[in-house]
Amino acid sequence: MNSLLMTNGKDISTNLFHDSIQTDNEKRTTELPRGRSLLIIDDRALDRQCLAYCISAHKIDMDVLAFGSVEEWERKRQDYPPLAAVLLNIGGKKIGEPSVSEEITRLASAFDAPIIVLADADDLPQIMKALECGAKGYIPSSVSIDVCIEAIALSMAGGIFVPASSVFAMRQALETGNPAARPLAGMFTERQAEVVEALRRGKANKIIAYELNLRESTVKVHIRNIMKKVKATNRTEVAYKIKDLFPLSSASSNESVKGSEH
Repeated sequence: MNSLLMTNGKDISTNLFHDSIQTDNEKRTTELPRGRSLLIIDDRALDRQCLAYCISAHKIDMDVLAFGSVEEWERKRQDYPPLAAVLLNIGGKKIGEPSVSEEITRLASAFDAPIIVLADADDLPQIMKALECGAKGYIPSSVSIDVCIEAIALSMAGGIFVPASSVFAMRQALETGNPAARPLAGMFTERQAEVVEALRRGKANKIIAYELNLRESTVKVHIRNIMKKVKATNRTEVAYKIKDLFPLSSASSNESVKGSEH
């Protein structure tokens, strides 16, 4: 069977999945919308079916669709409710692989619904690459099914979910000031990452050029390229987007305030 459709914990195509004993997690009220569907894309039949059963068992008031590819779903899309979110399970694949990154980019461009990546790895460069490709969330397979569902809900509400462990690792790297450990290197070149950190601290182009031993015109070129990568319209928006994903430590925040005063 190439696809699986379940609603509220029941497989309505075969009726093999029955209501289980209601747990505390199932009793909670979710904010996921009704009359829409969650599409799971995974070319591994057993993995996608197991995931679909687990999510549907939590009674999220959405149809849970599981297909081996987007093409399979598109052939039957008229039979299902509109998409609320797409969960792309890449398993042990790396987002650096062209086929994977291109798939995420294609899905992000094709659907209004948020694209959420589920993967075995939780390293920061992989996460940043997924966000760069247009994903609105990154869920490592090490989390519980409850966290997975909450992450999906967050992305549907307009937020961006990334694992806390990666954020903590990023903050530690920033606080050490070790350029080799900068997590932004997963999304930017080393020089762009240096410019981004300067923008986070409110430094003017002239100051950035002086500190990095660059021409001011070169700094402007880096800023334009950075804006394209994070889909920002100006340098202020770049700073806010980066800060939202990676909050500065209190010490760094103080430095940002001092830098903006000059």
